[in-house]
Amino acid sequence: MTDSAHGRQPLLHEELVVLHAPTQVWSSPTGDVGGMPIHGVFHADARVIDELRVEVGGEVPEPIGASSTASEARFVAVARNVDDRTPDPRVRVERRRVVGAGTVVEHVAIVNALDDAVDTTVTYVVGLDASDLQSVKSGVPTGVEPTIVERSGAVVATHASRSLELDASGADVAVLGRRVALTWPVHVPAHGRAEVALRLRVSDDGQVVAPYGGDAVLRRVPATGDARIDRWADLALADLDALVMTRPGYGDEPFLAAGAPWFLTLFGRDTLIAARLLLPVDAGLALGTLRTLARLQGAAVDPGSAEQPGKILHEIRDGVFTMPGEGIALPPVYYGTVDATPLWVVLLGRALAAGAVGLADVRELRSTLEGALAWMRDFGDPTGTGFLHYRDELGTGLANQGWKDSGDSIRFHDGSIAEGPIALAEVQAQAYEAAIVGAELLDALDGDGAGDAWRVWAADMAVRFRDRFWVERDGRRFLAIALDGAGRPVDSRTSNMGQCIGTGILSADEEALLAAQLVADDLASRWGLRTMATDEGGFWPLSYHCGSVWPHDTGVVVEGMLRAGLRAEAAALSARLLDAAEAFSWRMPELFSGDDLPSPIAYPASCRPQAWSAAAVVAVAQALGS
Repeated sequence: MTDSAHGRQPLLHEELVVLHAPTQVWSSPTGDVGGMPIHGVFHADARVIDELRVEVGGEVPEPIGASSTASEARFVAVARNVDDRTPDPRVRVERRRVVGAGTVVEHVAIVNALDDAVDTTVTYVVGLDASDLQSVKSGVPTGVEPTIVERSGAVVATHASRSLELDASGADVAVLGRRVALTWPVHVPAHGRAEVALRLRVSDDGQVVAPYGGDAVLRRVPATGDARIDRWADLALADLDALVMTRPGYGDEPFLAAGAPWFLTLFGRDTLIAARLLLPVDAGLALGTLRTLARLQGAAVDPGSAEQPGKILHEIRDGVFTMPGEGIALPPVYYGTVDATPLWVVLLGRALAAGAVGLADVRELRSTLEGALAWMRDFGDPTGTGFLHYRDELGTGLANQGWKDSGDSIRFHDGSIAEGPIALAEVQAQAYEAAIVGAELLDALDGDGAGDAWRVWAADMAVRFRDRFWVERDGRRFLAIALDGAGRPVDSRTSNMGQCIGTGILSADEEALLAAQLVADDLASRWGLRTMATDEGGFWPLSYHCGSVWPHDTGVVVEGMLRAGLRAEAAALSARLLDAAEAFSWRMPELFSGDDLPSPIAYPASCRPQAWSAAAVVAVAQALGS
């Protein structure tokens, strides 16, 4: 956002995150929290701390190095104010941050190489906050002050159903407004060390997501023999482990939060796609995802939440999620998605084929399966054109309800924005595959022929799709990104057509034709598949959905190419994405610029880690591994 009256969304690309869902800490690379709009300790949909910095002897130590993993970071600094006057730093400050689900533990050690003891102080300055996540995202934090109570060696801050405890045993406590100073006197022996610890515990009885406490849900990616792939896989799987969550009262069923910082909750589409990409290493994630979403499947027609019988939800939040300046206000349980329902069916079928679920699990989920298929037939096509459509009936929901859900993402070749209701190309392909998969699942439950009606439905969809979505321009045939409200093909070349590969709706020749275009330089950047070709009127490399590169998008297309037997094209895209992963130090962002420069350019507001971006490594490993 650029309207100063509404603030600006915080940039993220230079900041450090350490997390264990639903808790995350955003700081500078030096470890201090404060000074940047995104900085803070967050839990679920709230920020509980907006400042967390260390002083030694009354001064902030000077940073010299840092390292981090998904849930832990180490920061090294020097404290020259308590050192001697020789050139070599002899007093180091080593800070270690460990984030757990609902906990943050900070250890500060002073290491002394001097021949004399050092007597000094360590002070933590903590800013207590109660801003909701959406206000931080808008750039105008609510700045709500929690209720603060001081106890012996501890401070407790509460707001609504949320409670934060600062455990600082041995420290002197000073509270000034919502700022707290916790000071320890420290004696560091000559050639010795001394350490203090600050422990933060946060809980929220009103949160809609909770820490997962069960067994590991993912196996490691088998070694490929390529050190770069293996490095990316190790770090991506660690990030994914840190994103696993559950829903209170749902029996500890695991699913992946979509990503940090704004989407640390359950998202139907994101969670389903990530779980599908991860099927080769699945150890319980797919089943937990399917079961959780099944329990939240739509049961009634509710225009206020876009709920419909059989529909799989888009997202859940602690409360209404608003986006100031964008006119968006989403209810706590929101169903505004056109693709999550067929994607649920596809995941169930592919998970059965991969051995991640059994036939007994399919039988348990039968009513959800039948409801999802019925939604495609009875509600997914409100216009009666034979294609799954969407339109925001609320006026305050998402204007676009496929994975490219920004308001300007569906554009014609001349750059003009299509008007709804919109029928997306890849959604028709997903619906086709869901119908075929659903038929096979019903056959498995009831015997051959039980799913024949859905095979007929899918065959009819394929005929309509081939007739309406193929377009030709400048002698080149390709799939339109969508049909607009008037039934016209939206004739820009985009990555959406790549997500149709491997679904079964295309012939082998058609898949090969599209694959050749997807690896050409106008769609494939040096670093991955662009969301839109460079010769389109709406292209801009820093556009959220019209020219950027989304790692998960490339991963889904690679996955489809492998299913279609297009290994050379899959390897070509995978090699580019692997280069990008290395450039981003193996933690793939949500998206990045679609430039062709010597190094990939950050999309500065890109979230990370992002579940489906991390999950893309599995498809890349399959495409490039020996």
